[in-house]
Amino acid sequence: MPPVFRFAPSPNGLLHLGHAYSALLNFECAREAGGRLLLRIEDIDVARCRPEYETAIYEDLAWLGIAWETPVRRQSEHLADYRAALEKLSALGLVYPAFESRAEIARLIAAREVDGPWPRDPDGAPLYPGDARSVSADERSQLIASGAPYALRLDMQAACRRAARLSWNELGEGPDGERGIVPARPEAWGDVILARKETPTSYHLSVVVDDALQGVSEIVRGQDLFYATSVHRLLQVLLGLPEPAYRHHRLIQDEAGRKLSKSSRSTGLRALRAAGVTPARIRQLVGLG
Repeated sequence: MPPVFRFAPSPNGLLHLGHAYSALLNFECAREAGGRLLLRIEDIDVARCRPEYETAIYEDLAWLGIAWETPVRRQSEHLADYRAALEKLSALGLVYPAFESRAEIARLIAAREVDGPWPRDPDGAPLYPGDARSVSADERSQLIASGAPYALRLDMQAACRRAARLSWNELGEGPDGERGIVPARPEAWGDVILARKETPTSYHLSVVVDDALQGVSEIVRGQDLFYATSVHRLLQVLLGLPEPAYRHHRLIQDEAGRKLSKSSRSTGLRALRAAGVTPARIRQLVGLG
């Protein structure tokens, strides 16, 4: 079977040079390997994703000379797939609802940090500090029936007991030069959110489900997602999904050495195109020329 690659942007802003590098890299890897390139629109964040940004993605990628297979998978059209995966994890006893608001979680963390720094995940966000796992089944049912908002979290300790000694084969390079067989450490992320009351999925859950359903065999993406691979490998094992090969690439940074943002017009593809920059020049700017 030919290898399958994918580029999966979120339509919550305009693409920038970092997206161009990742998309072009996937396109070239697929072409060189005689493989397929899929485009996936990760639009589960209904508050931030907009149709005009999705249209801009298609226009920018076509301008760069990138071709992809159709139809394009849009996550918002496949919520039942994520719900089924969540139900499978729930049947294993690995999911629980947590009812604290973001403000309540912030207060819990502040209280715990009186005795010292509270642990953070690899992205720098505080780990979940609550005790929702100890809430009785009856109380959970009452809270849900009352209409209280909640997040569905993965019981990380229980999940890790079911999937010991996880790793992945890194064909690219991690932020600290990691290559080859990399041990996965999903416990560093704590009890990650898998879904919310109003949305039956999260990034971590939907990305592993999508990659499996689409037959993606080669994941080429930025180093900012290197550590998240630990969570993805855990979910793949728990759900019985295949393990793809991973290749994390360097990030395109701004003049201050920071990761690019969709709010930065100086590196936005649409603004650069309007200024007369050519696709060939874009390739040079990202180091592919």
